[in-house]
Amino acid sequence: MLRKFLKAKIHTVRVTDKNLDYEGSLTLDPRFMIAADIEPFESIWVYNLENGERFETYVIKGEWGSKEVCLNGAAARKGEIGDRLILVTYAWLTPEEIARAEVKVVYVDEENNIVDERSYLVRD
Repeated sequence: MLRKFLKAKIHTVRVTDKNLDYEGSLTLDPRFMIAADIEPFESIWVYNLENGERFETYVIKGEWGSKEVCLNGAAARKGEIGDRLILVTYAWLTPEEIARAEVKVVYVDEENNIVDERSYLVRD
């Protein structure tokens, strides 16, 4: 049996841009992706702290060092520039994988600077 667990979280990152005329996705500075172990085109959930919107999309790689968090396509209707987001990915794990699974959590300040990175074992 597979069970769904949190894989990564980027906490309180701010929207820097919106682009309605795009196929759809979330553009991220690759620094965020590396810190949270998120791959290009990986599925991601977006939780908007300002308006309560919760939606799933996929990640595309932005420009290195840009601090970019851009809502694209239909997602551009789900938030405004400056909104605080929590970005999360999940993984389906087997019982064997649960025993060694690790969760990455990235904390970001008001200017989208990474201020802390933590890892937690699913089973402590």
